[in-house]
Amino acid sequence: MWDWFVNFLYQVLNLISTAVGDWGLGIILLTFIIRILLTPLTISSTKSSARMQAMQPRIQDIQERYADDPQRQSQEMQDLYREIGFNPVGGCLPLFLQMPVFFALFTVLRDMLPGTASFYAIIPSLGMSIADAVAANGIAGSWIHILLDLLFGVLTFIPMFSNLNSQPAEQRQTTMMMGMVMAVMMVWMGWRVPVGVLLYYDTSSLWGVIQQQFITSRVQAAAKAEAAAAAANAPIKVDVVRKTKKARPHKKG
Repeated sequence: MWDWFVNFLYQVLNLISTAVGDWGLGIILLTFIIRILLTPLTISSTKSSARMQAMQPRIQDIQERYADDPQRQSQEMQDLYREIGFNPVGGCLPLFLQMPVFFALFTVLRDMLPGTASFYAIIPSLGMSIADAVAANGIAGSWIHILLDLLFGVLTFIPMFSNLNSQPAEQRQTTMMMGMVMAVMMVWMGWRVPVGVLLYYDTSSLWGVIQQQFITSRVQAAAKAEAAAAAANAPIKVDVVRKTKKARPHKKG
């Protein structure tokens, strides 16, 4: 099954690259196609996450009210998820769906791409890693490879940094630290992967940053306003606890 997917991706990439006359441009266009196909799912998960952010006061109320009853708390949270259409896994789904493409592209570039596959005169070999490029050409001769690797880390950090304002103040420092650690890890990982994989990832991440500025932020604002209005108009739920009637004591005759 995995070999079939790798071969399918190679055929698609080969078709696109032949049509445009360049393998690097083919990778960029393949990235655009994948991101366009995932856009509806990305918008849906964005709306769901925004509704959850708008429901934070209600979530805190549930957590405090049923702090001593974990089972009831879990049930109330499930009811809330169902009410606003939230899927805890939905926010990660676009990323998960891209991971097979990422790893399959790694195999295609390393094992199946011709040695002459390049991105015009900018990147002479898309299957070569940065480590190999530096060993062959030195740092000065591999500056474009190093730049793509640094972008790999920076574009991983930007989405996390952009969401800081929507987080509680006490969580922002933790998010910043996690973002920086992730960026360093991505740069370290990118040093050994084929540079064509970095071209794919950088293009995809840049698309995500632009989408965040022009589409996602507006979708989030609209979804938060909708969820807040629905919460304001929702009937107040009151827990009714019925008292058990106690048997009256009978006088002994």
